[in-house]
Amino acid sequence: MNRDQRSHIRLLHVDDEEAFRQQIREVLIYEDYKVDTVIDGVEAINAVQSKKYDLILLDISMPKVDGIEVLHFVKKNYPATEVIMLTGVDDLKIAVDCMKEGAFHYLTKPFLIDELSQVIERALDHKILKNENSLMRSELSRISDQTELIGESDSFKTVLSIASRVAPTDSSVLIQGPSGTGKELIADFIHKNSSRSSMPLVAINCAAIPDTLLESELFGHEKGAFTDARTQKQGLIELADGGTLFLDEVGDISTIIQPKLLRFVQTGEFRRVGGNSTLHADVRIISATNKDLREEVKQTRFREDLLYRLNVITLTVPPLRERKSDIPLLARNYLSKKIKAKKTKNLSAASVSFLMRYDWPGNVRELENVLESAAILSNGDEIEPKDILLPNMQSNFMNQAITSTYPVKDVSLKELERCHIGAVLQNVSGDKKLAAKLLGISLKTLYTKISHYNLK
Repeated sequence: MNRDQRSHIRLLHVDDEEAFRQQIREVLIYEDYKVDTVIDGVEAINAVQSKKYDLILLDISMPKVDGIEVLHFVKKNYPATEVIMLTGVDDLKIAVDCMKEGAFHYLTKPFLIDELSQVIERALDHKILKNENSLMRSELSRISDQTELIGESDSFKTVLSIASRVAPTDSSVLIQGPSGTGKELIADFIHKNSSRSSMPLVAINCAAIPDTLLESELFGHEKGAFTDARTQKQGLIELADGGTLFLDEVGDISTIIQPKLLRFVQTGEFRRVGGNSTLHADVRIISATNKDLREEVKQTRFREDLLYRLNVITLTVPPLRERKSDIPLLARNYLSKKIKAKKTKNLSAASVSFLMRYDWPGNVRELENVLESAAILSNGDEIEPKDILLPNMQSNFMNQAITSTYPVKDVSLKELERCHIGAVLQNVSGDKKLAAKLLGISLKTLYTKISHYNLK
């Protein structure tokens, strides 16, 4: 852990020996940690309820409330805080009891300063690993849906150029653009090229979480704050401390929560739901939206002062229809790296031309979905236009196939539906689940149609 990372770490040293407290404090401050000290267990419990601490150095033998009781309180209410026990008694039973209560380590006085420094480093590495694990599921989900930043069009290169210049700063960034254009990829690019790249990037989709839960997700909550709050919980803001918080679909945050977010953006201060203590986090804010936030301000659905705080730098990601020259690059990359197959499938020249004629309202995300289904439907190593299912354009191919067999004037609507469903089933080799999805009907409806039209 380097000095810059240590400057974001807050330690609490609890010991009733003043000279020892002062000595340890000076050493830790020299190593760039933020350090608070208290003299007994009562003050320690009060301190952890008023501030967020990453690690506590805790003496065992103290008046009023001893270290074991403080340890029990901390691990029950603030499990993310690491605790190192310090004692003047070399007692194996006490050491075992401390470890059972959740202490990270146990040191017997006197100890070498280097030994303490190494244990602190290990404890903080362990804390970072736990935080990463708690974020791992959502992070893996987030990353698994991403592709690389690929594009040679002038409009896309302009966005990347601005992102490269703003990345080393700490300025707030607002990324605008339609859904599916890769706004989260731009946020990830900015974080990875910033001075905070060694710290976490924490993402939250504000549109996917109800208002009643969003506040708790962002700011955390205290035990008993509401019916299901059985333990104290850190919010995403705390987990992102020292790193970057990505607020996806920020335009969907309700006017109830916007003032609390504004206060945090302005001051870095916040309170957990149900808490009275003011906490602080050093977080860079990157936001994204597919809405026109200035119009939202006019309609009083978004606070103007919050918009000014979020859009210090504004990036507008172009829709795919404005960068169609990037479609061949995007398609080749997706087919070679994201599609699991024994042999990479390629697009025929006719397929590339076919894709370039479509306007892609769903942008890059829609392109990836279409390519995935085309790779499944194609029989050979090359994807042809007949394998590509696109709204409107694909129906023209299907109509041509139908009219080549039946003159339209002689075919009833039921016969056209029977023929269309049969053709789709044939294209997907009888995969009814996929066929239902492509047809836009439920699986139950598809089975009813198959039975009704006697399709084999």
